[in-house]
Order: sequence, then structure tokens, then C-alpha cells
Amino acid sequence: MGKGFEGLSVRHLLVLSVALNVGLFLKLAYEREVNFGTEQIFHGFCAEEEPHQREISLFSSSSMAANAEKASNYFHPSSWSASSIDELDDDGRIINLDQWNSGGPTASTQAGHISDDIYINHHDLTLNVSLPPPPRVGSNISGDPTMYERYWQQAGDKTTVVISGWQSMSYFSDVRNLCWFLEPEFAKEVIRLHNIVGNAITEGRHIVVGTGSTQLFQAALYALSSYGANEPISIVSATPYYSFYRQVVEYMKSGLYQWAGDASSFNEDKPYIELITSPNNPDGFMRQPIVNRTGGMLVHDFAYYWPQYTPITSPADHDIMLFTVSKSTGHAGMRIGWAVVKDEDVAKRMTKFIELNSIGVSKDSQLRAAKILQAVSDSSEHGGDVEEGRNFFEVNYHLIAERWNQLREAVKQSGLFSTPAFPAAFCNYSNRTFRTQPAFAWLKCEGKIDDCESFLRGHKILTRSGKHFGVSPQYVRISMLDRDSNYHLFIKRLRGMRYNLE
Repeated sequence: MGKGFEGLSVRHLLVLSVALNVGLFLKLAYEREVNFGTEQIFHGFCAEEEPHQREISLFSSSSMAANAEKASNYFHPSSWSASSIDELDDDGRIINLDQWNSGGPTASTQAGHISDDIYINHHDLTLNVSLPPPPRVGSNISGDPTMYERYWQQAGDKTTVVISGWQSMSYFSDVRNLCWFLEPEFAKEVIRLHNIVGNAITEGRHIVVGTGSTQLFQAALYALSSYGANEPISIVSATPYYSFYRQVVEYMKSGLYQWAGDASSFNEDKPYIELITSPNNPDGFMRQPIVNRTGGMLVHDFAYYWPQYTPITSPADHDIMLFTVSKSTGHAGMRIGWAVVKDEDVAKRMTKFIELNSIGVSKDSQLRAAKILQAVSDSSEHGGDVEEGRNFFEVNYHLIAERWNQLREAVKQSGLFSTPAFPAAFCNYSNRTFRTQPAFAWLKCEGKIDDCESFLRGHKILTRSGKHFGVSPQYVRISMLDRDSNYHLFIKRLRGMRYNLE
């Protein structure tokens, strides 16, 4: 026997062999579960295809014509009919459509998944077989916009960015710019996209880049409140407000500003900052300032003011306007946002905050974001031809519209819920009249259901309670941007809830 096995009996080696085989078996089972559970085969593809074979057949230019029918199914949500949703196999898994976790056991382990570690004890021999962690159903981030994966998979190499090891090494991007870490290519594509869509005035404005709009929101608070006030300035937002606003303000415990709650009940005669999200997160309605008192300063969050979600009625023109790639294109993991700022001094202060907070913003992420925004603009200018890349906003407008139709039909069929009714408006970008179709559904449980989050949790649907947004727990926020497999299973369960209660 080799030196490493001295002192081990045949029995020990047998136990070792069993343990290794068990570990291998469970690892294979785990990988199969991940591949099936988190990325179910898209409608129209052969289940036998390997992932790399599927990618080649989709993205190879030589096979574009052969895959035209598949691409059509891939983009058209009508391929998911009510009957096909009813035929879905409900495997009983937990669907996370907006849950936040703050630690503790994940939903996966609560659902009965295997443990991360298996211990096999045999007298003096103890083996620890470590397995990869199961997929986290409850995560620290909600509203993951994975619906957009389909479109970008079709884009293929058009959005590929290659960065050599010697590139992007300096802290500085453009020392002549007020925002010295702003990549010129990213700034150019931001302005180009706004001009094409018509959703914001950029001429004569300053572009400030941030690590997501969350950092920019904090930079704006710093810029507006750091003028030597004797007491912290009040931060307000009308309910239901974006829950992260309050969480960030209270978490920072800054001496410059403090959370003052609902804007509609703020009546103090002193300076304040009002946060306005339009379309609003979570309920989807367009918002205007509420307080309108002397000494007020406004921050407009336009994360969802894009034509797949809401009609673009006019270009926004405000002092501070926040945008992000996470909701405009679906690239939440890129962690890139930008602010369009009117006042130079405010833009300088925001830049200073980001400098002190993170010494700038990743160049690599900015370059990738520039490529993505360029692809979106190109798809609009090329009119949505299949060969050039289908119009990003048109494709995803139809996907979201179909999802909202499915949700409203399921809500009507169950009789247990209600959703907001949005007014229609003409969109200058798409030249159509339509109703807002938000990235989140603001669902209300009717009747005797007082805690909508708990009720849906009982059906293995994880949502976010209205109490986090400053309103009744009868409401929940539900992401409309999850993958098809999760979303359609959610619709199937929603449609059957009335019968389950009887």
C-alpha cells in the first residue's frame, strides 16, 4: 500500500470508497437540480441539447436562418398560453418573487434540501464530504431582473467586451471632466440613449456615474445636505415609498440627514429633501412632488422611466435625475447607475462623495455598460430587424405586457386579490397609447386576508410585505421580471388558490 494509506484496514478503505461515491452521486444530483430548477429549458428548445450546443445553434451566424422559428418563439410571449401554464408541472419548489433574507436558514434548506456537509463516522475514521451549497431561493437582493437574459442571449457577441490586462489600470478616466472617473464612452452612450428614447434632458447637464443608483442616491443626499446646517435635514417620500430609501438613511445614521417618513404628512417649516420615484416603486404610478414647501429640494428616481414599462410622455427635466442599468437593460449585477445633474456645484459634491466612498467607479463595468447601451440604441435605430438585433424596448414591452395580462386574468379568476388600475397615455417613443405595466406588481389581498405576505408564503411564494413600504401588510410587492419558469409557475398557483381555500 502507498504511504498515504498506512494504518488503514480494508474496512476503512471500503468506508472511504462508499463516502466518495455518495459524494459524487449527491454532487451530480445537485447539479441536475440547479440546471433544472434555475434555468428550465426555454419554450421551443429540445430537452436533449447540451447547454454549449444550444448556445452554438442560437448565436452562430451560419445557423441564424435555421433558427428563425426558434427565435420567434423565444421572443414572443404568446407562446406561453393559459393552457400551457396550466400544464406546467408544479414541483412544489419555493418561488422567490421579491423576498429579502437577512441571514439564517435559506428557503432552500427549509424546503428540505440536502445538507451542505455529510459526516460518515466509523470508529476512528471520520470523513467529511463537502458539497456545493444549494441554490439560494431567498437572497439578500430582491427584484432580480432575470427576464432580460433571453434577449441578451440572443444578442450573442454583439455585446461582448474584451479588456486586456493592461487596460483600465489608472484611477482616472478623464481628468478634464467634473466627474473624473466617468468613462467618456459610457457618457456618450448615456446621452445617445436618452436622446433616442426622449425620457430625459441631457443638454447642459452633468453626468455623474455611480455604483448603481443606490450610491448615487446617497451621493445626492450628501450633496444637498452638506451646506452647514445646524441639524440633520429631513428626508421624506410619499407612501408607498421604495423601502430601500428608509433602510439606507437609517442604517447610515448620518449627522447630515434623517428619515422623516411619509411626505404627505410632513408639515414642518424647515429644509427637507423629497425623494420621488416615478414610475413609483412599488405601486407603479407616476409621481409628482407632494410637500411643495419653501426650502425643499427634490431627487427624482427614474429607474423605471423607460418605454417597456411606461409611456414616455415628455423628457424629464429636473435638478437631480437618477437612472440605472439594472432596470433599464436588466444588468443588475453590473452595478452601474448614472445621475443627470443640473447644478455644477451639486454635481461636484456628488462626485466628491463617490470619491470618498469608493474612489470612483469600476472602469470595467462602465465599458461593459457602454457596450450594452450602445446595443440598445442600435436596436432602436435599426428598426428591430432580426439580423441587426430586435428592438430591445419593443421586444420587452410585449413580454411585460403579456405577463401583466396573465397576472390580471389570474387575479380575476382567483377572486382573492386586486391590482392597481393605471391610466393610459400616449408614448412618444413607441407612438402607441398604453397603460403603465410596472416592473413590480402591487398586489392586495382582499377579504379576510390581513397578512398577504404570510398567505402567499403558505403557497411557497415569497414576496415583500407592504409594511416595508410604509403601508398595510394587506399589500405585497411581486417582481414581474423573473425567469419564465418561476413566473409562469407563480401564475399557475395564483389561479388555483381560490379552489385550494374552499
